[in-house]
Order: sequence, then C-alpha cells, then structure tokens
Amino acid sequence: MLVSFDENPELVVTGHVDTLGAMVKEIKDDGTLAITKIGGLELNSFEGEYVTVRNFEGKLYRGTFLLNNPASHVNKSINETKRSVDNMSIRLDELVRNITDVKKLGIDVGDFIFYDTRFEHTSSGFIKSRFLDDKACAAIMIELIKEYSSAASKKKIGFYFSNYEEVGHGSCVGIPDSAKELLVLDMAVIGEGCTGKEDAVSICVKDSTGPYDFTVTKKLRSLAAKNNINFVTDIYPYYGSDGSAALAAGYDVRVGLIGPGVSASHGVERTHIKGLEETYMLTKLYIDSI
Repeated sequence: MLVSFDENPELVVTGHVDTLGAMVKEIKDDGTLAITKIGGLELNSFEGEYVTVRNFEGKLYRGTFLLNNPASHVNKSINETKRSVDNMSIRLDELVRNITDVKKLGIDVGDFIFYDTRFEHTSSGFIKSRFLDDKACAAIMIELIKEYSSAASKKKIGFYFSNYEEVGHGSCVGIPDSAKELLVLDMAVIGEGCTGKEDAVSICVKDSTGPYDFTVTKKLRSLAAKNNINFVTDIYPYYGSDGSAALAAGYDVRVGLIGPGVSASHGVERTHIKGLEETYMLTKLYIDSI
C-alpha cells in the first residue's frame, strides 16, 4: 500500500507489515496440526506459544504450539528432542481426537496460524512484543504520515507498506517509477558482532545482500551527528530488506536502511521507546532535507 503526498514522489519510505507465522501443513491422526513456517520462525522461541488458527471461512480457533508428546511424565527425551516442524504441532483447544473431528470444524491444509504477540510496554520504557520486526517501524511511518498530512507544504514523498518482506519479495513491486531514493525502516540487529542498541537508531551500511548506497548512508550519518541523534552504524550478516528486494527487481534507486535496535530478533523481541524516537527523528530529518 502506497500513501503519497505527491503524484510522483522522489523519496519513498518503506516498511513491512507482514510478520512471521505458519500455515496448516497436515492434520495428524491424533487431531493435532503439523505446520509449515512462514518466514524465519525460530521454533525454540515459539514453543508453548498460544495461537489462533483461521480457516478459509474466517472462523477462528485457539490452540498452543507444542512439542509432540509434550508431557514430561511420559516423555523422558523432551530436553534432548530437536525443535523442528517434524517434532512439533498445534494442540487445538477443541474436543478433537482425530482427523475427522478437525475436518468437521472446517480446518484444512493451508489455513493460516497466528502466534500471540504478548505486547507489553514497561514503566522503564521497553516495548516487548513479538513481531516488532517490522510493526515498530510501521508505527513510526504512521506517525510521520499523520504529521506530514497536517503540514502546510507537501513534499515529494511517499510511504510504502509492503506485505511480503518476511518471505523475501516485499518491495519488488509497488515502488513508483518516479522514486529516486528508497529509505527502508526495519528492525536493527542486536547481538554478538553487531553494534545495535535498543535505545538507539542503527544505520545499516551492509547486509547479506551487499552494501547500501554510500550517498544515502553518508547523509544519514551526517544528519544524525549534527542533530545529536543517538545512532550507530552496523553490518548485518544474515539479513535482507525491502531495499534488497527492490534492487533485485531492477529498481534504479539509491537505498538506505535504518531502524531501532531490536533484541532477540525473530523471537520474543524487545526494543525501547528511545530507539523508536531516535528512528522517528532521523527519518524526519532526512525527509525535511530533500
């Protein structure tokens, strides 16, 4: 979805609204559901999570994502068992004991499975939730749209919300041909070998697909330094973005990537309100500089 303040925007800010999840792969003989992953779901982190299964008619059912044979009183190999889609399944909160019982509910192969978010905003300023990648930046984009909607003069900017980033092709379509620059807002990596912090904005200079545009990165660093933005520069070893997809699709644009530091990516994620504020301010500074 594109929200644009000009018919021919030259700067497009993009973030994605799709998240990690799953689909029903198989209805098993005991009435549990085998899954197939959507995106890079880290199964160890999602074990024990409550889920919602949505059938094709829109009816919702609750359940839990568990190891097969999950009772420790009968399974002495629980701790040693590898967490994989072959060894885990959805236990439905319905009185089902076989395939026929599940089919009667209207559940079938291909139904979507949504994991609970467990959102919490702590008094210390932390935002804890699954799927901050990339709902945190989508929220920043919405706030910027609200601000620029009330501005007296409109800039040649657009905001593009992509739907398929987690499976690798989010912004391969939908970017206006007038775009000269693409500023990607996505979570910043925190972990060993990376410089990201939850209370800062990261400027990514390179990810697994290659370097980001030098001119855009230099401008972002200059704006951040001149305006006392709390920022770091970083390289992400196992990461691709909407910008990567756009370039692979052949878009002739300069691409930059920034975002708030997110702990435990693709797991029980966490960031800080300060990281969101720094990302918001750097994005606004970049927009105002054009």
